[in-house]
Amino acid sequence: WADDYRKVVHKDPEGMRSREKYFWMSLIGVAAALYLAFSVSAPTPAKVWGLFYAWVQSGFSMDLPPKADLIVPFVKTISYPLGVWGFIALTYCVIVGTSNAVNFTDGLDGLAIMPTVMVGSALGVFAYLTGSATYSRYLFIPHIPGAGELLIFCGAMAGAGLAFLWFNAHPAQLFMGDVGALALGGALGTIAVIVRQEIVLFIMGGVFVAETLSVIIQVAWFKITKKRTGVGRRVFLMAPLHHHFEQKGMKETKVVVRFWIVTMMLVLVGLSTLKLR
Repeated sequence: WADDYRKVVHKDPEGMRSREKYFWMSLIGVAAALYLAFSVSAPTPAKVWGLFYAWVQSGFSMDLPPKADLIVPFVKTISYPLGVWGFIALTYCVIVGTSNAVNFTDGLDGLAIMPTVMVGSALGVFAYLTGSATYSRYLFIPHIPGAGELLIFCGAMAGAGLAFLWFNAHPAQLFMGDVGALALGGALGTIAVIVRQEIVLFIMGGVFVAETLSVIIQVAWFKITKKRTGVGRRVFLMAPLHHHFEQKGMKETKVVVRFWIVTMMLVLVGLSTLKLR
């Protein structure tokens, strides 16, 4: 919001500087990670910070219950205990990473919102099943009491996303900007952490992952080659990835629809992890 406020009200085309933006995102990500880490063990939300203080007083030594383990898809019995520090690190990376990934993807009309709707809807299914003791036991997924309530949030996010797409489809009349893309990405990451499906989010959000990796690879390779040869070279014609395809002559609408199709297939793969174990 602060970034778009600077751009619109103060007429600053750059908005918040990248370091400033990353600082605030990291602060929010760490706070969310701390809260989620101890909410796994807390019987009520009011007890979360009590557990945090107990963790500090114990010299930062505390075990988390098995439902906080990292779940490996396609396998029934394999999960990895993370501990408090591992859980915090993973949660931070998922929330901040997904937030930035959706923002990178938001470069063409309708490109980011439809994958967000599809992934969010699938996470709603996971939330409902995770919140049910019967279904979670049958499907070999963690049972998180109350997680089923997230289905309402996911449904609202999907419905609002489709309403937004009505005006964001090419040629777009509305744009989500950073205030929308960062928030939606953060929401997806947070839901995935709560229902313990971080790896499945990585699968279903493959388009977001590809867009982010294209930026990282492009910047890293440019800096490496410039340092070695004095001339920066590029792997892609332009990053993020959707601009690379545009530079190769593909129409904007074709790029968008193909990314939708890829996301749809990846979401189906993600949902299949519920039974293919």
